[in-house]
Amino acid sequence: MNPIPHPASATALNSLGIAKRPADTRVVVAMSGGVDSSVTAALLKEEGYDVVGITLQLYDHGMAIGRKGACCAGQDIYDARQVADRIGIPHYVLDYENRFSQSVMDDFADSYLRGETPIPCVRCNQRVKFRDLLDTARDLGAEALATGHYVQRAMGQDGAELHRAIDPARDQSYFLFATTREQLDYLRFPLGGMHKPEVRVHAERFGLVVADKPDSQDICFVPTGKYAEVVEKLRPGAIEPGDIVHVDGRVMGRHDGIIHYTIGQRKGLGIGGQKGDQGDPLYVVRLDPARHRVVVGPRSSLARDRVVVREVNWLGTGDAPDPAGTKVHVKLRSAQPAAAATAFPAADGGAEVILDEPQFGVAPGQACVFYQGDRVLGGGWIASAESRLAAA
Repeated sequence: MNPIPHPASATALNSLGIAKRPADTRVVVAMSGGVDSSVTAALLKEEGYDVVGITLQLYDHGMAIGRKGACCAGQDIYDARQVADRIGIPHYVLDYENRFSQSVMDDFADSYLRGETPIPCVRCNQRVKFRDLLDTARDLGAEALATGHYVQRAMGQDGAELHRAIDPARDQSYFLFATTREQLDYLRFPLGGMHKPEVRVHAERFGLVVADKPDSQDICFVPTGKYAEVVEKLRPGAIEPGDIVHVDGRVMGRHDGIIHYTIGQRKGLGIGGQKGDQGDPLYVVRLDPARHRVVVGPRSSLARDRVVVREVNWLGTGDAPDPAGTKVHVKLRSAQPAAAATAFPAADGGAEVILDEPQFGVAPGQACVFYQGDRVLGGGWIASAESRLAAA
């Protein structure tokens, strides 16, 4: 395992930057039942740490029995227990179904009904894993909580910093923007300096049953990938049909609910292959939940260069972006490259982001994450976006 960066110090005796021998350092590992968290536990155990594995049961595990690629349920709990037995560590399963339902699933449903595109995995980290599980780890006398996330924790002049993973294809820093400074002091990410194939090799070396287990792909509580079915179950009768309207006001068709659409969507619009005036394809430009409308238009209508961000968690120097503006790069979706921008503080703990170049497909409910180089400065939730030229 690559050592985790920590300050040069005669008392920093172990790879986690804690002034104790590994044998005297208890570490709780959040074990989801996947290969990443399993290897994290095995590596720390191999180094001699006092490792305790904890798995959270987050939803009705009967839904996931026999289905590959789930998270925190059914087969995953069984796999985590097998790994713990294999490497010889205690393992506990905690029932967090009610907390998960209230803090993550309800927010997911309500966000879709507001015309947003939510990221429940961020909410899960923010409201369950890095809050309640962290408290449980402290109650168990642990010096740190380790996870299998691909992200790096490094020590800077002002304390612990969050950085991208070495492997850009696996980097999960976008999903961890809400991690607070206090949480970062306690968290460790042993896989941040590794590439995925290396992790698989370790899993084989340890003889773990999850060595060839596929990575999770779907949202854990959406086993079929059909979000609308989950929202309908959580909010019966809340999904209403409406019109599909062109940006010029023309009604182009009907839809069965705005939750079936997201900003930037091109395929499956339900308008029978209709094109724009110039024969160009149409995209979802805006969702209007108040009038149950899906607004479509050409790609040029998607251009946005001003983004309003709410609930900003700032990990940079100071408590917020510089009032004069902080030069950053921002990721507006997990799979999109970062774009150059300037971030300004706004009221109620928010931020205003002015993009150097317009970006396309900026969707409320997604995250806007701030970077300087590989360092994560923080981020927040996209509340709205606009084109300053169009607004002028």
